[in-house]
Amino acid sequence: MCACASLMLAYIEALLPPLVPAVPGIKAGLANIMSLFVLYRCGTRSAASVCAVRITLAALLFGGVWSFFYSAAGALFSLSSMHVLKKTRIFSPVGVSIAGGIAHNVGQIAFAAATLGTSALWLYMPVLLIAGTLSGALVGVSSAFLLRYLKSI
Repeated sequence: MCACASLMLAYIEALLPPLVPAVPGIKAGLANIMSLFVLYRCGTRSAASVCAVRITLAALLFGGVWSFFYSAAGALFSLSSMHVLKKTRIFSPVGVSIAGGIAHNVGQIAFAAATLGTSALWLYMPVLLIAGTLSGALVGVSSAFLLRYLKSI
């Protein structure tokens, strides 16, 4: 059910116009609301499963082979960092999500730099740090609300 909700959020986001038309690749990461929710509610393995299902189906339905690899690289970095930070119990879901948003961008840039054989892509990182922070905050606040709301049901 959470993978389906995550895929629906990814599809909705794919239909939306770019957040910053002048800067390619910046998205809100709405599908990650479910990933963070599952990470806190069910654990890392379940969150990884939700991510894997969503990434695979999104690539098949409205992405492509390269979108699969870029998304997988970002998710691997993101989920790993969120797992570690969640275990420390120092950060709130919002803080964990911000770190995940930044790590996602680092993973994608690392994959792109390795695939294309150029380190020049790292020059794009300051823009992606800002985008990752903002999208991570949006995802974190949304997930925290969902966690709080569904806890009372």
